Amino acid sequence: MPVITLPDGAKRQYDHPVTALDVAADIGPGLAKAALAARLDGALIDLSHVIETDATLAMVTAKDDDALALIRHDCAHVLAEAVLELYPETQVTIGPSIDNGFYYDFYRETPFSADDLAAIETRMHAIVDRDEAITREVWTRDEAVAFYRKNDEPFKVELVDAIPANETVTFYRQGDFIDLCRGPHAPSTAKIGHAFKLMSVAGAYWRGDSNRPMLQRIYGTAFFQEKELSAYLTMLEEAEKRDHRKLGKALELFHIQEEATGSVFWHPKGWTMYREIESYMRRRLDAANYQEVKTPQMIDRSLWEKSGHWDKFRENMFTAESEGDRILALKPMNCPGHVQIYRQGITSYRDLPLRMAEFGSCHRNEPSGALHGIMRVRAFTQDDAHIFCTEDQIDSEGRAFCDLLLDIYRDFGFDDVRVKFSDRPETRAGDDATWDKAEAALESATNAAGLDTTLNPGEGAFYGPKLEFVLRDAIGRDWQCGTLQVDFVLPERLDAEYVAEDGSRKRPVMLHRAILGSMERWIGILIEQYAGRMPPWLAPVQVVVAPITDAVTSYAAEVRERLAAHGVRVQLDSRNEKISYKVREHSVAKVPFIIAIGEREQQDGTIALRRLGDKTQETIALDAAVSMLIEEITPPDLKNS
Repeated sequence: MPVITLPDGAKRQYDHPVTALDVAADIGPGLAKAALAARLDGALIDLSHVIETDATLAMVTAKDDDALALIRHDCAHVLAEAVLELYPETQVTIGPSIDNGFYYDFYRETPFSADDLAAIETRMHAIVDRDEAITREVWTRDEAVAFYRKNDEPFKVELVDAIPANETVTFYRQGDFIDLCRGPHAPSTAKIGHAFKLMSVAGAYWRGDSNRPMLQRIYGTAFFQEKELSAYLTMLEEAEKRDHRKLGKALELFHIQEEATGSVFWHPKGWTMYREIESYMRRRLDAANYQEVKTPQMIDRSLWEKSGHWDKFRENMFTAESEGDRILALKPMNCPGHVQIYRQGITSYRDLPLRMAEFGSCHRNEPSGALHGIMRVRAFTQDDAHIFCTEDQIDSEGRAFCDLLLDIYRDFGFDDVRVKFSDRPETRAGDDATWDKAEAALESATNAAGLDTTLNPGEGAFYGPKLEFVLRDAIGRDWQCGTLQVDFVLPERLDAEYVAEDGSRKRPVMLHRAILGSMERWIGILIEQYAGRMPPWLAPVQVVVAPITDAVTSYAAEVRERLAAHGVRVQLDSRNEKISYKVREHSVAKVPFIIAIGEREQQDGTIALRRLGDKTQETIALDAAVSMLIEEITPPDLKNS
């Protein structure tokens, strides 16, 4: 009979099989009421799951990380139930929980409208109020196929056929609704609560295949409390205002058009920002003793095959045929090219660590549906680098990189950074011993850097484990940008070596690392972080000098020239417009400083300075104003140099 070990180490012995809910009730009625599911030996299960053998058991309540995804999955089932009650001709397909909520895909001839979504949401609240029990049922494969064929549901028949023969076919029933599902689920619809909302409807191909039927995907979100839902909806409203695509157009930074899908047309103002960021990064890399290189855009497929990238990324690689039926690929990443530079000549242990950096132009054939402004593109530039080092140098190099990354993030205004430890994926290169060594090395480097991490299981690169640096922006969104990966595989595959102190030949360790990730995405993040109002050092136009009358234009030009001589990005607006119009226009354009010049300023040798967002202005002597503005527009890494 089972002995149940609880999270605090306490044990409870039973003389008969028990459910997880039985154990919760045995512990206390409060826990039984709060429990949504349980973890049995680490696996998430329904509360109705029968336990017959010794096991560890932990209850899942609203306080646990697992709980929100569980409730969102429940919500997807309630959505499907509501749709079938209101529109019984609809076919349901799949409905998982996702990062920010849930969705369900439906097949229906008539498109869902905004009024339909409102009606569906109302019915969902009614289903929650019914407090319908959610129960698990095990069917045979033949029973499941017969059921769906009888109901003329080919999508579900296909899903049943795709279930591996060794897996149990399970259904979940609530009221009159039943759905093919692995589960688990909460014990009843009432556990969902009412803090949910349907967000939108969009098209989605069945199984993501453009040759298959088009479905309608209804998106929703759910939380445990109304205040959490309200905060999330407020965040979305703020995100809409900050959308980098809208601001990029309004501020004349860039555009994207159909003839170059997934590539960015940088306008002068946007390219100014791009170059300022690139210059800053170059200075930081130079100070950290990186050597910058440039590798070819197109490389023969044989090298990609040797590195393993061809098998892993072939479907996302752009290729071209050359003479003699050679196939060349536009590089999707820089790693193999850097190894080729490393292999030229003989490298001694005295030369290590060797830090090789590149602003590498890469191309990946991303699906059109995944493209998103400049955040997700097909042509992008990585601030990529690879550190070739000995095993003994992994800790010190890892620590130095983490310190550099966090300092750079602070310079851009990001102080809240989380770190995920991504271990071996299911499909990977190298044997388990190699991965054991790589994961231990990365963990050691992480400890040396003093970082706290959360496990991101199975999400490592195919050649090695990695740290993922996730920064949180001004409105609470998370962005995964920097990475650090420990790689013992590529140096072996691409025959990189160094001469050790004893004269033997050894393989270097290869640390793959990026800080910004891609220049395009980083700029998109910055635009949204600052709602287009960039820090002065990054603003494309830092100062506008606006004469009030033609009589002071020559003095205004002198002010502009004084600032420009010190590297300030300054413009003279001598148009025949009222000063109030000029101030309003340049404020909309997010110019950090506007200098108004009138007759008094000309006579006194002063300027009237207005900061973006301030309704007042201050009068300052020209020399003092020039010094102050130079200080405020100086990049953070140069202020103390």
